[in-house]
Amino acid sequence: MNRTSELAELDALVSEGTVVSLHVIAGTAGAGKTSLALRWAHRVKERFPDGQLFANLRGYDPGEPVTAEQALRGFLRALGVPAADVPGDVDGAAALFRSLLAERRVLVLLDNAATAAQVRPLLPGGGESLVLVTSRSRLSGLAVRDGARRITLGTLPEPEAVALLQAVTSGYRSADDLDQLAELSRLCARLPLALRIAAERAASHPHMGLGELIADLRDESALWDALSTGSEDEAEAVRTVFAWSYRALPAPAARLFRLLGIHPGADFGLHSAAVVADLNTGKARQLLDDLVGTHLLEQTAPDRYQFHDLLRAYATDQARSEESPEDRDAALHRLLTWYLHTADAAQGWISPSEDHLRLPPAVGPVAPLTFADYDAAADWTERELPTYPRLVAAAAAAGHDRLAWQLVETLWQAWPPSAPVTDWLNLGATGLASAERDPDPLARIRILISLGTACRAAHRHADGLRSLTTALELCRSTGNRLDEAHALNLIGLIHLRTRELDRAASAFDTAAPLFRAEDRPRWAATAVANAATTYLNTGRIAEAATATEQALAAHRALGNPRGAGNALRMLAAIRLEEGNPVAARKAIDDALDIALSLRDHTREAYWLLTLGDVQRATSAHGDALASFQRSAMLHRRLGDRGREALAWRGTALVYAATGRGEDAVGFLRQAVAAHRALGDAWEEAVDLGHLAGLVAEGDARAYRGRVVELIAPYGDPRAEALRGAVGE
Repeated sequence: MNRTSELAELDALVSEGTVVSLHVIAGTAGAGKTSLALRWAHRVKERFPDGQLFANLRGYDPGEPVTAEQALRGFLRALGVPAADVPGDVDGAAALFRSLLAERRVLVLLDNAATAAQVRPLLPGGGESLVLVTSRSRLSGLAVRDGARRITLGTLPEPEAVALLQAVTSGYRSADDLDQLAELSRLCARLPLALRIAAERAASHPHMGLGELIADLRDESALWDALSTGSEDEAEAVRTVFAWSYRALPAPAARLFRLLGIHPGADFGLHSAAVVADLNTGKARQLLDDLVGTHLLEQTAPDRYQFHDLLRAYATDQARSEESPEDRDAALHRLLTWYLHTADAAQGWISPSEDHLRLPPAVGPVAPLTFADYDAAADWTERELPTYPRLVAAAAAAGHDRLAWQLVETLWQAWPPSAPVTDWLNLGATGLASAERDPDPLARIRILISLGTACRAAHRHADGLRSLTTALELCRSTGNRLDEAHALNLIGLIHLRTRELDRAASAFDTAAPLFRAEDRPRWAATAVANAATTYLNTGRIAEAATATEQALAAHRALGNPRGAGNALRMLAAIRLEEGNPVAARKAIDDALDIALSLRDHTREAYWLLTLGDVQRATSAHGDALASFQRSAMLHRRLGDRGREALAWRGTALVYAATGRGEDAVGFLRQAVAAHRALGDAWEEAVDLGHLAGLVAEGDARAYRGRVVELIAPYGDPRAEALRGAVGE
């Protein structure tokens, strides 16, 4: 089907050498816009030598649309950015996307956009890339603010609609009357999706006259409403064709079709499709193939499927009208428990030291997935991550509060290391609301502790302390000593991050014996290591060394690589302070090997700071710069501004050591600004102390005075040493 005029208009926008971020809106024709956009993208692929990027934004899906952040994450990974390196915030991801496309010529196809705001972060800015946006809305904001060119895509001309019917039925039917084909196309409103479904029905009944099929279609009454692809005539045609094709399905395929409307995921795998319909995977695969063959379902990858959004809405409506409330709820319950148990299996690899929840039994013929290794578990959680917010929302809406909060908690324990923890926080809030409706106090305790952990990672320290303090009170009132120890340990980590070192030490010193009393040696060793960090930060090196060696021995004996890696990082910093850079380098290399083996960029990013310090101390300045720069990059993508600023400081000290004072001053000023914005008085003071040694005396005197003000609350050995260094 040529769509000659629209294709020519698109071609005119990409004449050789003149493309500069043009944005085209192809709208109002519903399903046909995607087909045209994809065909045109294939036709002009040679004009975009650096490739094409595609995202279905699902703006009209019954569930939540794809966010700009989710689309950016997919684009950046397609452009070669490791998943763990993708920034955790929309602005950072959009900036990286624009920088990667600045020197490239790429076609970006954004399908099914709902609003201009959904699209705008995905625009590449300058350069020679082109963005093609398809939508059922006019998206006037893109035209007004972003200079987009709008192409209104109508229905297929009748000759092209007839040709599409002939193409699909070719080889299955003898020559049909052209007038009858034209009548069939009019009944389908000449919409490509409806035409393909009707043609597939005709092809599957080669001995039935076309007149009979037309009469059958004309008599089909609409059983649903609230769908619109433009005019009411088009909506009626789509509804009629869907109903016509659905009613022709064998009963098992029709049942699977409508039950898949209960699955909240934007796409889904074979196993979860089988679960929702209470089928074994062999039967489910056969029926899924039938649905794909009738164009009622799309196959996107081996054993992965998705609906067109209109068909998803139709399937959901059929489930509501043909399945009893009890059967719909049973299907959803099967699905939720299957995901819950599969995430629990992933937790065993991703967070092996964390306690597992007591889960309701999984039901049905399809067992939850298990994983052969860490990578398989991480791959599954990364792939299914977009589905979980929809699952949790569906569970909460259906009144399955216990399943809702358990899904949230289990996903937190199986959270892929590549995903920003900020993505979990909204889920955490939903989980807490569900947990508060659960009479078991453990529900609130577990979610509050996870919220505190996530808030600490996101630098929301006050929010984290509120969650953890509430959890601590609940633990003490219910005699839950183990979770009391967990809450104390996490409270100590927040105080450590905000340099309230006495409070941190008190929390760790209280948590460690509680863990021992509960026979949790791994967590006891973790609390000891955290206390060692407190000693190191105050300058009590001998005590830090003793506690670190104790924690390292315990973690190694327990086979806990994460704990051992953290202790090794600590040991490297201690050995460096003791004047033994060779031992320090051995320890930090061993720690980083662990981080890399775990695909854990959070640990890698932080531990690279220590590697950079060791390299700087041994005058390996080029290597130190590489370590600090990678650390800064990873921390930016993880959304950790404070540790990114530490990497800037390390970079500045390398530049200062190599005579590049002006560059050093620039990086230190960046670090000062970041730490000031975060309210981190201690780190700001350390930055200013270094800066005072690199600027003119007038500025240096002001910086030294500010250092003294900032560290006034601190009386530990390091604070005294800093006062002495600035001479105030």
